[in-house]
Amino acid sequence: MFTTQQFDVFTQDGLDVRMEGIRSTIQPLFHQIYEEVGPQLEADVGIPLYLHVAKHARRTVNPPKDTWMAICHDKRGYKKHPHFQVGLFDDRVFIWLAFIYEMPNKAAIAERLMQVDVKSAFPDFHIAGDHMKKEAFLLDDMSEEAIDTILHRFKDVKKADFLIGRQLPANASILQNEAAFLALVEDTFSRLTPIYRDLVL
Repeated sequence: MFTTQQFDVFTQDGLDVRMEGIRSTIQPLFHQIYEEVGPQLEADVGIPLYLHVAKHARRTVNPPKDTWMAICHDKRGYKKHPHFQVGLFDDRVFIWLAFIYEMPNKAAIAERLMQVDVKSAFPDFHIAGDHMKKEAFLLDDMSEEAIDTILHRFKDVKKADFLIGRQLPANASILQNEAAFLALVEDTFSRLTPIYRDLVL
């Protein structure tokens, strides 16, 4: 499903050139992924969901270092809500349930997330605290204190995020197997759906 062509987009210099690569090479893949996993995710959540593809419209000089698709219940936008993501940097693909800093009720959501034993429920998942950076941590390798630190930072620091899901290196064989990758996306979203429902419905 993914080839070196998608990852090579992020080696192209210049905003216009890279954006053209994103539009022609990556965004059609996002639409394909949504067509395959969107109906099941919507059925699992139980309310209408909508696809949003990152436009990077605020950028005027620096080309984006990553790009993504987002799925959420708000047709007008996703950044103020919990949302499901699939996206990529130059060296990895990420599959997240994302809570980013633009959410107006971050503190309340952080308190709810602190009630979830994420390490026990999702030992094979990663978490991250900044959607702008690649850095992510496998929950099975983390202490409870380290997890709490990321969640408290999400609660207390204005620009902090919280993301939970999976990261895959660009050379992972599953990325070249369309059926296997789509099944992994469905599995990731399905396991995270109870959290999304709890916070949205």
